[in-house]
Amino acid sequence: MGTLAEEIFSYKLGRPVEQGETVVVEVDHVMSHDTTSPLAIQAFRKLAGVSGGRVFNAERAHVVFDHIIPASTVAAATLQRDIRSFAREQDITILQEGICHQVMPEKGFVVPGAIIVGADSHTCTYGALGAFATGMGSTDIGVAYATGRSWFRVPSTINVRLMGELQPGVYAKDVTLEMVRQVGVDGANYRAIEYTGDLVERMSVSERFTFCNMAIEMGGKAGLVAPDETTREWLRGRTDQEYPMLAPHNPRYERVFEIDASRLEPQIACPPDVNNVVPVGEVEHVKIDQVFLGTCTNGRLDDLAIAASILQGRTVHPETRMVVIPASREVYREALRLGYIDTFVQAGASVGTPGCGPCIGRHFGVLAPGERALTTMNRNFTGRMGDPTAEIYLGSPATVAATALTGHITDPREFLS
Repeated sequence: MGTLAEEIFSYKLGRPVEQGETVVVEVDHVMSHDTTSPLAIQAFRKLAGVSGGRVFNAERAHVVFDHIIPASTVAAATLQRDIRSFAREQDITILQEGICHQVMPEKGFVVPGAIIVGADSHTCTYGALGAFATGMGSTDIGVAYATGRSWFRVPSTINVRLMGELQPGVYAKDVTLEMVRQVGVDGANYRAIEYTGDLVERMSVSERFTFCNMAIEMGGKAGLVAPDETTREWLRGRTDQEYPMLAPHNPRYERVFEIDASRLEPQIACPPDVNNVVPVGEVEHVKIDQVFLGTCTNGRLDDLAIAASILQGRTVHPETRMVVIPASREVYREALRLGYIDTFVQAGASVGTPGCGPCIGRHFGVLAPGERALTTMNRNFTGRMGDPTAEIYLGSPATVAATALTGHITDPREFLS
């Protein structure tokens, strides 16, 4: 009996496990990307005697180039060159098809019941498929590359129960921002967050990714949704691996947050904190210099479809820039086929190579001093997108698209009636 996190650890260890226990577990997959791999490789090298100089399993060790791709500086290009050398030595295939948190599930590396560690805080995204996935520092990832194992203190769990029907113009991102407002940016420190309720059951896997992606914005160790038929359907054709359909059994939750999503309107997270959330109507006067649609939070096909439906036949405001970056090559190609990319280009947006782009302020949309951006990102920390005096607001793909058209923060329902 236990929470979904306890059920996963119990399944992996073959014995009952309870929250608070410290365990060492064999992990299913280990991941690092172009900015975290160098330190992970250093740590791995120090364990050469333990590993024999080889990663534990080249097919379960993954390096993804996504944060600065294509390389924007000589320094970035040099780091990537060195990582490629390591990957060749270890027979690791470098994935260069988009954001790690989109590509790893697309490739079938994430299945229910798996335990996955990654050198990026938003590794918790994979919990949308019923896996226990968490971000770790590069040193811990280097150890996992060498041994295929990692230690955990099995976390207690906060249950976020989502009920009701979303109003037109309200999306998973708006619900997620409301969650962060209620729980707080440190309200779930080292807890698993388990998302349940009839709203979650009706949500697509993409929308569940949005929920789990932002578990870390509440301090969460992992975000989790129990697998169901929606999960099975999404995984069909992506993996032939057998996996358990684990579910919580008489769970003992530390806290329960109940949210009636039917009462929500579009939400905005205002700088400089993700939990500084208000209804869109309270900030509609704010002028925006740049909007950004993309990232591991909202760069998937349905996100692009929502924005394209608003932008169709319209033009981005002349004093506002719009940047669109699909989360992966798979998403990009399907968006091309469906005409979304053409819609964005016709509207005046700049469309970039699948990857992280301006989310981390490295390239393709860096902000100047005093500028303001509205983005579908998961973080609005000071200085994240460029100059520290720039301001970052967070909203849904619909709110971003509507704002692109008016030049100021705008309720998307104005364009959906």
